Amino acid sequence: VVVDAPLSPVQQRNLEREIEAKVVDRTGLILEIFGLRAQTKEGRLQVELARQGYERSRLVRTWTHLERQRGGLGKTGGPGETQIELDRRQIADRIVRLKRELEDVRRTRALQRRARARAGLPAVVLVGYTNAGKSTLFNRLTQAGVLAKDMPFATLDPTARLVRLPSGRAVIVSDTVGFISDLPHELVEAFRATLEAVTEADLLVHVRDIAHVDSEAQRGDVMAVLAQLSKDAGGKSPPVLEAWNKIDLLDGATREARVRRASALEEGAPNKVLAPVAISAVSGEGVAALLAALDRAAFAATRIVTLTLDASDGRTRARIAAAGRIVEETHDEHGAMTIKAELSIEDAARFAPLEPTPEPPRQAAE
Repeated sequence: VVVDAPLSPVQQRNLEREIEAKVVDRTGLILEIFGLRAQTKEGRLQVELARQGYERSRLVRTWTHLERQRGGLGKTGGPGETQIELDRRQIADRIVRLKRELEDVRRTRALQRRARARAGLPAVVLVGYTNAGKSTLFNRLTQAGVLAKDMPFATLDPTARLVRLPSGRAVIVSDTVGFISDLPHELVEAFRATLEAVTEADLLVHVRDIAHVDSEAQRGDVMAVLAQLSKDAGGKSPPVLEAWNKIDLLDGATREARVRRASALEEGAPNKVLAPVAISAVSGEGVAALLAALDRAAFAATRIVTLTLDASDGRTRARIAAAGRIVEETHDEHGAMTIKAELSIEDAARFAPLEPTPEPPRQAAE
């Protein structure tokens, strides 16, 4: 029996006793699907971390066949109690190891993002509801050949590729895991290393299945997840460009109306509001217009960077202030400056050598 809601361990146990069948809740089902889809080591690590956190509170169900108390002097518990405590320790140790390995993944990704920033390449990340066509669009833009199927969560392992734009400039486009309504907390926490790409992006392309009957509701779910990620990242919120995908599945009249609506929104959009682009990732219709919109939006975006300067380097500080906006500035006891500034992509690349170097990975305790 599959329940489309999260269940507590007690609820799950009581339901199984009552109906005499295996019960799987929403979180458990999504974790099963994720486990089947993960291909890379990083993806498997993230899925396992989410699974261990989910199973930790459900251990008591596994050992109900063993007595938990034993008669006698009361100094020892039953064999069931011993096994539960042993499993809890093993899971806790495993979670610590997984988090340590994923922390190394996060550092590696941070170094890769820093290298791209130095090259002046904006990071464009595809986001959207699961099965909205992100991977199909990614393949269309990059010829990467990643798995793209009509099934939920076909993509778990993020992929990044260089894409040339009509102006001759380039961006790094990344495909990400699809979102879903009521995304389980365990998954958000476990996939933090992957989802950081969303908050660190210079531009998000929200791929929507515009032919889906619940397209507006799906949009609300995606925006809710993005808002939560932004909150967790201290308010970082990249601009969002909507790609209205799957217009090839609409009938003629509806399709024409959607394209007209997107064009009207584009004409009346203020400078900082990104108008949607109607596309078909399968047929390629509208993709040229999307690339042109990416060209305009990605290089109009700004990036928040943290830079360190010597106390005597007032000239560089003045250059930073002239190029963008200083958001925050602090001084240490020696007078050295740490500046958080909002700069264009090109200026951020120019000042990238002043960014502090990430700490090396810590050695695991023996």
